[in-house]
Amino acid sequence: MSEIRELYQALIIDHGRHPRNFKKIENANRVKEGFNPLCGDRLTVYLSVEDNKIVDISFEGAGCAISMASASLMTEALKGKTIDQAHALFKDFHQIVTGSEGEASLEKLGKLAVLQGVAEYPSRVKCATLAWHTLIAAADNINKKISTE
Repeated sequence: MSEIRELYQALIIDHGRHPRNFKKIENANRVKEGFNPLCGDRLTVYLSVEDNKIVDISFEGAGCAISMASASLMTEALKGKTIDQAHALFKDFHQIVTGSEGEASLEKLGKLAVLQGVAEYPSRVKCATLAWHTLIAAADNINKKISTE
């Protein structure tokens, strides 16, 4: 089990140090900023949505390794998915990182499952979910500040 945990930690560190899709999408038609005052994480999610499908997704910002890794893994998982699929994946992801009961399966999450260990550290859940809350607000065109508080 410790080998798997080490592999998961290495993947989180890799995505935290070298985030994928870390850029501004110039033709994004949905953009939202999010902030985690507890940790100081700040990020902006950029979406290019056509016919309810996420054609492109990226983010910019600064934060802890968990926040950056979560945003990076999220962008990889959601490119090409519908807004409804994004909502469903967020629900499953949230259940895993909060350790709450539910029907979420690690298989559905793919690489996102590496963040399940966050459930052991409640103060880090907001770091892991900031990008997701920001994404949902952008996808749904919610016009309010996004904060984990």
